[in-house]
Amino acid sequence: MKIASFAPLKITVVLSLSLGLLAWLSVPISAHKAPDFEVESKRHSPVISPTVPMDLSLFHELVPLERLGVRESLDRELIVNTYRHSSTILYLKRAARWFPIMEPILKEEGVPSDFKYLAVIESGLSQVVSPAGAAGFWQFMRKTAPEYGLEVTSSVDERYNVALATRAACQYLKEAHEKFGSWVLAAASYNMGQSGVTHALNAQLVDNYWDLHLNAETGRYVYRMLALREVMEHPERFGFHLGMSDVYAPLEGQDITVSASIDDLASFSLDHGTTLRELKVLNPWLRKDHLEVRTGHSYTLRIPA
Repeated sequence: MKIASFAPLKITVVLSLSLGLLAWLSVPISAHKAPDFEVESKRHSPVISPTVPMDLSLFHELVPLERLGVRESLDRELIVNTYRHSSTILYLKRAARWFPIMEPILKEEGVPSDFKYLAVIESGLSQVVSPAGAAGFWQFMRKTAPEYGLEVTSSVDERYNVALATRAACQYLKEAHEKFGSWVLAAASYNMGQSGVTHALNAQLVDNYWDLHLNAETGRYVYRMLALREVMEHPERFGFHLGMSDVYAPLEGQDITVSASIDDLASFSLDHGTTLRELKVLNPWLRKDHLEVRTGHSYTLRIPA
């Protein structure tokens, strides 16, 4: 009985709401705009699509932007890296510290300077370890590192030595360039291996990266490097404004040679006017709190100036 007694009231409420909605809908949409919305919207910067340059080259090799899919693939990476604000800002900050170390080595080794952006897409210029176990700025695998002169022991891992790892990466890239005759293909092989690139070229009967149909990761790899180069070399054009005080300065220090094992790096640090934390920041390749030095071998440690 109680439910029946409220039925007319429920019908009246529904009719009232329906008539009110119809009346609201009959008013032009512009009339419903909250007055504060326009004011609020003016406070936000417009979101625009970054412009793809008309002509580009990578490693002094022309990028064929006119080919099917090339411009759009680059456009995608420009958009991603323009609007991944936190990551791209960190890349710009770190580059000020690490590019001055990497650039002279690339030049000395005869490797195009653009390859410093390969380290950016590999590691973000940080000492990371991949799920597969690749480590350092240049992401060398533990088994591969010794093939390019990097020592990996219980207390030392030179994959984390930026200067030595950069030189090792140069050796690989020069080897790949000699094999393929193209720095772009050499870059692609850094991601999928020289055998993987060779197989793809032979299977698809093409002779360059831009015509290859590849897995999603390698298919985006060179485009990511190219896009990051554009963003990082012209940051203001893409909306990034960093001053000298915003970026990370190079790590200053002095080098000392160590030719005997060190049992306690913490005590060693204090004896040299620093701390274990600072010593590890300047020498991330030191993986333990001690250092084993083989007979006839030596290491160069950097300590604060």
